[in-house]
Amino acid sequence: MMREDGPETVAIASGQVPVCWRRSARARRISMRIDARSGHVVLTLPPRARREDALALLRSHSAWVAANLARIPKAPRWHDGGQVLIDGRPHAIRHCPDARRGVWIEGDVVHVSGEAAFLVRRLTTFLREEARLRLGTGLTALARQAGLRPTRLSIRDTRSRWGSCTADGAIMLCWRLVMAPPEVQHYVMAHELAHLRHMNHGPDFWVLVDRLTPHRRTAEAWLRREGATLLRDMQE
Repeated sequence: MMREDGPETVAIASGQVPVCWRRSARARRISMRIDARSGHVVLTLPPRARREDALALLRSHSAWVAANLARIPKAPRWHDGGQVLIDGRPHAIRHCPDARRGVWIEGDVVHVSGEAAFLVRRLTTFLREEARLRLGTGLTALARQAGLRPTRLSIRDTRSRWGSCTADGAIMLCWRLVMAPPEVQHYVMAHELAHLRHMNHGPDFWVLVDRLTPHRRTAEAWLRREGATLLRDMQE
C-alpha cells in the first residue's frame, strides 16, 4: 500500500474535515472510513482511481462523516500542569526542564525532564516501558495461577484492539492499557489467556474468562465508555 501526502483539509457540506489519502494496489474500489485514533477521514483508492471520484464519495456522505467525527472523543492533552492516567488514576504532569532523570513518578505526579517540545514523546516512551513491566508482571502471575503457558508477550500500539492471542500462544497487549484501571487490565489479560484454550468466543471461552477474572462486566462497561479516549493520539 502506498501512502500519499496527508492529512489535508477538505471542504464538504458539513464543514472542513481532515482527510488522509491512501492508494492501495489491493483495493478494488474507492472506500472511506473514519480513523478514530487520529480523527481523520481516510480515503483509499485503487491504483488508477481519480481523486475527484473519491472527493465525490466523501461529499455525498457529508452528514455521515460529520456525525461520526462528532462521536470521536477529544484527544488527551499532555502538557505541563495537565494530567495523565496511570492505572486509571489521574497523575499531574510536571515539566522539569533542568532535571536529568528522564521521567519518574512521585506520588500522583509524573515528572518529565528535558525540552518541552519532547514532553509527549518522553511520556509516551515512559508509559510503554511501564506497560511492559506492569502488564508483563500481571500476565505472568495470572497465567501461573491459571496453569496456562503463553509462548511470549509483546506490547504494541494498536488502533482498535486491546489484545490478541495467536494459535501458537503468543499474546499481544496494547501499551495504552497501562492507563486503564487495574481491573480493566486484569480482564483483558484474562480474555487473551482464555484464548490459549479456546480460540473462539463460544460459551466455554466465556466460562473460562469468568473463572479467571471477576471484573468482566465492570471492565467491558469501562472500555465502552472510556476506551476510545485512550486510543486517541496524544497531543501537547
